Amino acid sequence: MTKLTRQEWDDRYATTELIWGAEPNQFLVREVADLPAGTALDLATGEGRNAIWLARRGWEVTGVDFSAVALSKGREIAADLDVSIEWVEADVIRYEPEPAAYDLVTILYLHLERPARRKALAAASRAVAPRGTLLIVGHDLDNLTRGYGGPQYPTRLWVAAEAVEEIVGLEIEQAGQVVRLVDTDAGTVEAIDTLIRARRADGRV
Repeated sequence: MTKLTRQEWDDRYATTELIWGAEPNQFLVREVADLPAGTALDLATGEGRNAIWLARRGWEVTGVDFSAVALSKGREIAADLDVSIEWVEADVIRYEPEPAAYDLVTILYLHLERPARRKALAAASRAVAPRGTLLIVGHDLDNLTRGYGGPQYPTRLWVAAEAVEEIVGLEIEQAGQVVRLVDTDAGTVEAIDTLIRARRADGRV
């Protein structure tokens, strides 16, 4: 399967409903809860649920996505909640954030082929400020056989041991699988995600 185009994502987001829901990702909440608010970059932000959650907790947030429709929905929700976010329409594969500018960089459920992912991760790594954090969450390869939902294309799913090799200049604090509970009509089931948390050491850029 080829990568979905910008227009195809716009078409997917062209609904009054929120594709991914309004609540923030549970692992973002868990991993960021104890961090002091600062500057945050949310790559592949979609409709902005995670960016909005961060902004409501005092973070100065930039949300990046190449779907203008998704960003428009995010702007409306943020305005209704009276939170300020900088929305950037850009393809994260080509987007070059300011180096060492963000206390938190998040990549949540971005699924790309390895060459494109490597490029996105290198740029994301460079964007992390000294003492800052990079947080990655995505559907794990094992989810295909042992979990629920998610993309069904093995070459786009995450394997922590592979992905950490593509993170540049940061110290890996956590890298492995996490289980996410999903409520379905048939009951609660388990999805398997990759979670990677990395940090830039003091003063190193």
